Amino acid sequence: MPKWLDNAVFYEIYPQSFRDSNADGIGDIPGIIEKLDYIRELGCNAIWLNPCFQSPFGDAGYDVSDYCQTAPRYGTNEDLKRLFQEVHRREMHILLDLIPGHTSVEHPWFRQSMRAERSDFTDRYVWTDSIWEHPEGMDCLCGISERDGACAINFFSHQPALNYGFYRPSRPWQQPMDAPGPRATLEAMKDVMRFWLRMGCDGFRVDMASSLVKNDPESKGTMALWREVRSFLAEEFPEAAMVSEWGEPDKSLAGGFHMDFLLHFGPSHYNDLFRCAEPFFSSRGKGDVSKFVETYRANYAKTGGTGLICIPSGNHDMDRLARRLRGDELKIAFAFLLSMPGAPFIYYGDEIGMRYVEGLTSVEGGYGRTGSRSPMQWDASVNAGFSAAPRDRLYIPLDQGSDRPTAQAQMADKTSLYHEVKRLISIRQEHEALHSGGTIEFVYAEENAYPLAYLRTGAAEQLLVILNPSAQAAAFPGAYIPARAVYQFGAQAEFDGERITVPPCSAGFYALA
Repeated sequence: MPKWLDNAVFYEIYPQSFRDSNADGIGDIPGIIEKLDYIRELGCNAIWLNPCFQSPFGDAGYDVSDYCQTAPRYGTNEDLKRLFQEVHRREMHILLDLIPGHTSVEHPWFRQSMRAERSDFTDRYVWTDSIWEHPEGMDCLCGISERDGACAINFFSHQPALNYGFYRPSRPWQQPMDAPGPRATLEAMKDVMRFWLRMGCDGFRVDMASSLVKNDPESKGTMALWREVRSFLAEEFPEAAMVSEWGEPDKSLAGGFHMDFLLHFGPSHYNDLFRCAEPFFSSRGKGDVSKFVETYRANYAKTGGTGLICIPSGNHDMDRLARRLRGDELKIAFAFLLSMPGAPFIYYGDEIGMRYVEGLTSVEGGYGRTGSRSPMQWDASVNAGFSAAPRDRLYIPLDQGSDRPTAQAQMADKTSLYHEVKRLISIRQEHEALHSGGTIEFVYAEENAYPLAYLRTGAAEQLLVILNPSAQAAAFPGAYIPARAVYQFGAQAEFDGERITVPPCSAGFYALA
């Protein structure tokens, strides 16, 4: 694993909503460069940049029309290269968002593949042999070209699925993974990765990483494909990092990824923590963390205890943390996020408690996600410092609340969420037990009960983390007698050698003797 991932704390930037430097209403790469010192001062030492490639933007850039060209609205390839250089100058790293499973219908590869006559791109996508046969179990495009056949799609109807083959072909048009078409697709994606790694990026967060090989119910083919990619990277770019959007770490890590995201959908019970009717981190104290911990334990065991399971504060696909949590609840939630194994990911604006903006019309395929993609709120100036464009030209409307949080105001307030997050990142970096690879053992995570407690262990120390977001005091059995508290929010827990009593709305990291 690249050494820099050991203590990486990522900041996710949604480029169109971060900082607009040229007053056209949409964020851009020069704007990101302007704000790198803010990210570094917070304590984050790595960046995940959402898609910035050329696109018709039917899905906010996840519908790529040219993998090797920066979208003009964000700048140029030279701007992106300068971003890489400025990130590295600050001793930070940056991942680009790779979308290997599909392209836009406007990609030249797809335009070529629609033609009736054969070419190098005929088999670049998943096509049936007849317009009347649709790919079983997959949505598709049909009746769109002179070519006889229907083309599978991966997500939206304008995102045709690239062809990496079928693990178990059952129809004549289903090509095996080692057929020339699927092999050419994989080599083309390797070339895309080479292009950006040579320019200076440090790796990729891979979108829908489990979606590549079709008819692959146990992901064996997809894992084998990614192991080949990992071997290529190990040979040519050994320091490049690979983080997957997969949600099944036992599969993604076996496939060669360095880390895997827990997702807001699927079996992880991640939503039980922050995004359900009664989140565990609500002070109402009606949440349940037990199923999340049970699933996490199982995944952790399957990955050999590597701990490389990333738990994000949120991302561009989720409700904002602050849609359901408020005030001290957010601070205790971040105490959890920044004390778990795997690299934490902070979604831009979550560190200041940016809210989900209700009632927005969908922008570029956002639909219900649009409210989590509103412009970053920097200060009290025009458009919260995001852009000097007229308000009606902003990419997505701002939070119009008079009490909307801003980075400037939170940085000036030593009791703010921003400063608590900054303090937590600093403590994480100071204690090797809290780094990505430190082990974890849950010591209290009972059904419908508080608190949550776990041990983080490194080479030279062991920390007991106790989190009680409930407004009621709680207690649990434990013979631990800590030497000192290395972090405390709220009142300190009481230890009598048999039982630990935990004050309401508190979080503590305790060094054990």
